[in-house]
Amino acid sequence: MPAARESLLDAACTSLARRPWPAVRMVDVAALAGVSRQTLYNEFGSKDGLARSLVRRETDRYLAGVERALAEGGLPAAADWTVTRAGENALLRAVLTGCWTEGLPAPAPTAPPSTSLVPAQRRADGPLPTPAEVIALVRDRAVAVLAPATSTAGARAALARDCEVALRLALSCLLAPAGECGTAGLVREAVAPIPYGVGW
Repeated sequence: MPAARESLLDAACTSLARRPWPAVRMVDVAALAGVSRQTLYNEFGSKDGLARSLVRRETDRYLAGVERALAEGGLPAAADWTVTRAGENALLRAVLTGCWTEGLPAPAPTAPPSTSLVPAQRRADGPLPTPAEVIALVRDRAVAVLAPATSTAGARAALARDCEVALRLALSCLLAPAGECGTAGLVREAVAPIPYGVGW
């Protein structure tokens, strides 16, 4: 993502941290990023386009973080990271749970076909993933990261199921925090330790 676009998204996040989304003004986002309002509109098209890009960026960052956590510590680490990251980031929490508050940008899941000349905005203007679709994306990445190339179809299916259970358990911990054992401990107890490969 080009630095200017990233800077504008950072400015929008900073503005969102200071006030609810309906009170965030495009002129203030542009000023915070050090660009003209026209530059902001050229990049995102509208406030809804900016919102869609924010949601897309948080989703992409979350998925990249999940892949790192899976590689470093398997399903328990990915579940723990999900709770930590979503606990710190209200926008990500809304993406994962579908619970949007009035203070957050809540773009429609679909938008009219994009007319943007900016490739990143055309992608952001595409359909935004639902919570179930994000879970499916995480599940598929877990299988790709954790399942050895020689694993059977049955083992891969079991891993996919366990990943979904782990992620759903992690999301429940956002509402009712885990006790002493923490999210990773709950996942270890809930999901049978099948030898998937790395990280279990």
